[in-house]
Amino acid sequence: MSHDEYFSVHYDLTINVEPLALDAALPAIETFEREIPAPFRVAQECSSLDDVSENELSFLKLDDGKRLANYLNNQNQKLNLLLSYLLIQQDDEAYRHKTTSFGASKFTYESKTALTVTQKAKVKLFLEHPPSAIYCYAQVTQCTQTESGYSIEMTYDLLRDIDQDLLIKAALFQQQKVLKLRAQERNLT
Repeated sequence: MSHDEYFSVHYDLTINVEPLALDAALPAIETFEREIPAPFRVAQECSSLDDVSENELSFLKLDDGKRLANYLNNQNQKLNLLLSYLLIQQDDEAYRHKTTSFGASKFTYESKTALTVTQKAKVKLFLEHPPSAIYCYAQVTQCTQTESGYSIEMTYDLLRDIDQDLLIKAALFQQQKVLKLRAQERNLT
């Protein structure tokens, strides 16, 4: 799939962008896989298990197991809180930014410092829903001066397929929230 096949949503995700030297090369896939911090791997596994659990819980709710389903949902929320705490420990304040938009092919953020087009960076994206974090490499495709600094657009260079799926889910979740708000606003008028 080409980068243009994924949509982006306007949302302020917490990210870490660690610029690399202008002549830096991307690591080999095996090296990249080994670099991914353990909490990021755990978060991805938990997110995959959440998908399976949601399907199972939907059947429980159809039966007379609503109390059990609620209990299991509460336990899942506790685990997600712990996972979020574990992941936030990976957030490095020196490289912290907020996205203005993100999707499964690119993201944009504001910075006080310009980056060079094609410059590469190590990136961590901290997702709220599904609660997870993504470690990847990206490169600058646009750097535009703004009133408060620079708007930087980056596309993913090294991103696991399972992490791209997480980005799709996160973008869809944010889009659904926007659509629900619009529907509520229409109903109020």
